[in-house]
This record gives sequence, C-alpha cells and structure tokens, in this order.
Amino acid sequence: MQEQNSVKSRETLFDAEEMVLNMGPQHPSTHGVLRVLLKLDGETVTDLDCDIGYLHRGVEKIAEHDTYAMITPYWDRLDYVAAVSGDLCYVGGVEKLLQVEVPRRAQYLRVILTELQRIASHLLWLGTHAIDIGAVTVLLYCFREREEILKIFEDFIGARLTAHAFRIGGLWWDIYPEFEERVRDFLDILPDRIEEYEVLLNANRIWLSRTVGIGVLSSEEAINLSLTGPVLRGSGVRYDVRKAQPYSSYEEFEFEVPIGENGDTYDRYLVRMEEMKQSALIIEQALDGLPEGPVMAKVPKVIKPPAGEVYFPIEAPKGELGVYLVSDGSNKPYRMRIRPPAYINLQSLKRMAIGHLVADVVALIGTIDIVLGEVDR
Repeated sequence: MQEQNSVKSRETLFDAEEMVLNMGPQHPSTHGVLRVLLKLDGETVTDLDCDIGYLHRGVEKIAEHDTYAMITPYWDRLDYVAAVSGDLCYVGGVEKLLQVEVPRRAQYLRVILTELQRIASHLLWLGTHAIDIGAVTVLLYCFREREEILKIFEDFIGARLTAHAFRIGGLWWDIYPEFEERVRDFLDILPDRIEEYEVLLNANRIWLSRTVGIGVLSSEEAINLSLTGPVLRGSGVRYDVRKAQPYSSYEEFEFEVPIGENGDTYDRYLVRMEEMKQSALIIEQALDGLPEGPVMAKVPKVIKPPAGEVYFPIEAPKGELGVYLVSDGSNKPYRMRIRPPAYINLQSLKRMAIGHLVADVVALIGTIDIVLGEVDR
C-alpha cells in the first residue's frame, strides 16, 4: 500500500503542467538578496516575479530627519559599486535648490571621477556577468583594471568602494600632484585591456550562444517600461542624460552615445564595452582642458535652501539616476525621493525571460546590471 502511494505521488509530480521554483535570495547570480519566483513548464519560463526588499533601509525616510550635508554619505551606499555617481546626483540636486554655481574646475573634476566610476562599474558588471555564464578568466582580467581605478580613488578620496567624493558646492579638496599622471597612465593601458576582453568574448561561440537572441526588447517595449541606460540604448534608443540634459559641463565634451540594433543581451554587452571607450575619451578631454581656480563654491555653513522643489537627473552607469527634493526652508528636506535606474530596469526581467530557459534567467539578471542597494534603498 505504501509503495502504491509513493508511485502515485511520483506520477502526480511529473504529470504537473507547471512548477514554481525559487531562484534566490541565497543564490550567487541574484546577488544574495533578490528572490525570483519562476513558473516553469519543464525548463522553460512561463511566468516570473521578483520579490525585493531584503536590503531595504529606508533612506528616503531617514533623509527627512537629517540635515542636507548629513544625507550625502547615504548616497554612497545605494549603488555601492558606483558611489561617486550617487554623490553627484544628490549634491547636484541640492545645488539646484540653492541656485549655486559650482566652480568649473570642480565640474571638470566631477566629470573625471564619475567617468572613472562608470568604467569601474562596467568592469565589475562584465566580470560578474561573464562568470555567471561560465567565463571565469574575464572576471580576473576585469578586476585587474578595476583595481587601478580603486587605487586612484583611495589616494584621492580615502575610500575604495563607498567613496565619498563630493560636497555640496564642489569638492572638499583639490587633486593631489600625481593624480593627473596616474589617470593618464590608466587611460594608456585601457584600450589594450578592453581589446583583450573582446578577443575573449566577441566571437566566443559559447558566449554568443548564451547572449545572442536572448532577452530581446524592442525600442517600443524599452520605452514603455521606462528603461534607461545601457538597457535602453541596447534596444536602439539613443537617450543619454549627459546629452539630453547636460550637467557638470558635459556639453563641453565630444563623445558618442552607442546603441544596439537587436535589443538582445549581446547588444547590451557591446553597448557597455563601447561606453567604456567613450568614458576614456571624455576623461582625456577633461584632463586636457582642466581649468585652474577653486574647487568649492561659497555655500553657507548651515544649508537652508529656499522653499521649493527640484528634480535633478544624471547618467549613472546603470541609467538615469535622479533625486526629487522638496524644501520647506529648513535645514532638512521636507521630502526626498530617489529615481533608481536599477529598480526600474529590473521590471524588464519578466518581459525578457518568458519563453527562455532557466539557465537564461542568470544571463538576463546580469544583462540588466542591478545592484540591490539601489533597488531596495
């Protein structure tokens, strides 16, 4: 009798039309704190839902109880692999509230640091994306170059990961004497190193089989999902905040906005590879034209912006990062709202994954390039 029941249970299990599978949160490719609920027909994804909030810290609510200056370090910990970009977004929003003009030298230095951060962020993305799919060598190569950027940050800012680079009004201090030389040395080696990554991956048949035609998003779908950054540009939409709404003197630099043709995982890879080359071009121009002068504007010791509200966006490595600030005239914001690109881009995972295999979900999480500190906040 017991044996008959066991056989019947097995038959019921295998006769089931669909199966629900938890991928994460304790899963390497979901970055430790993302739970993806998969509904499967065999190994094919028929539905998907993301369960987030495991890393939620309530940054937006905390901001209502801290002064404007005290809030800045929280932005280092949103996208913690692109801390410098987060700083620029927040201080730019406060400066817009104050109507403060940041010195041009500080603007150029901000561009240099944030573009270095973009390269470092893309290197981390490429290394982890590749190892998720099975290419171990690329991770070691990418960390080799990323380490050089982190050393530059460490010597200038004092931190490697959550680098607190900017202050409201500019920079707290000017660059050290060897800064320019070290950045140029890095720019000299970068093209050859990017070529090494491309030699490893561009025509690799395993890489192509895991990325070409996987997670295709049309330009219309990407726009309707409010996607930004490389995910949007991979679908052929040439939108970049640095071009559309220039900030920090970006209008003074010549660079291209790369786009894809097919909107698949391989196109998004190509877009990010080209973005690293364009970032290097921007940094070189900023170093060549770096103005003399102060790096800090005159701002009051106690920052009390006039009552009003602003929205300030930047082009972060993962897309449009924006801050919405409401001031009531006090030294603390009445309201702070973050527009995180990783959180908004994550909603595309369902659209991209349905119809693909479970193994492809790993590649699709990687192609979005999420950081859960920014998703959960």
